[in-house]
Amino acid sequence: MNNAECRVPQDLHIHTTFSHLDSAVAEQQTPELIARIRHAKVIGISDHFEHFYERFESYRTTLKQYGFHTGTEVDGAEYTQEAAQLDFEYYIYHCRDYRSEYRGIENLLATGKPVIIAHPMVLETDLNKVPPECYIEINNRYVWKNDWRNKLAPFTGRFNFVIGSDSHQPNWLNQNVARYVAGELNVKESILFD
Repeated sequence: MNNAECRVPQDLHIHTTFSHLDSAVAEQQTPELIARIRHAKVIGISDHFEHFYERFESYRTTLKQYGFHTGTEVDGAEYTQEAAQLDFEYYIYHCRDYRSEYRGIENLLATGKPVIIAHPMVLETDLNKVPPECYIEINNRYVWKNDWRNKLAPFTGRFNFVIGSDSHQPNWLNQNVARYVAGELNVKESILFD
């Protein structure tokens, strides 16, 4: 079986050494390595906004060099206005159960770019308060730590879902657990980019 046959359709939640303040990111997790592994047909990098935004042009240029989609992970409302002003293709968003965090979603949606709500169970996001045009992510890193069946099943008809790895290290570049959960929930994955 060749690498193309093993690839998952899409992974938009991958961190690299641009997230240099995140202690979970291994020094080997470079854009170059991800390009060599090519574990997904569609790859997007979504490093932590607050770690690199002052070097945005370098970030975007590097990702485009490898054919990656340019995303970012925004940790709550504090940075949403700044993130919305830069030319990202999509946003991964941490939404805690605070009024300001739900308003932060509106800042990102106003860009017209996809907004993916990450870790809703860990962050205690009230999915009833999330606009239905957002995507909900099922990823390997946190989904297994919660009662995903009872937390996500009521919303499978309201939202579109994406599957991600939330990879911080090369050995995390897979989606096995997330794909199992999506299958159990009978969720069809939304592919955001061709």
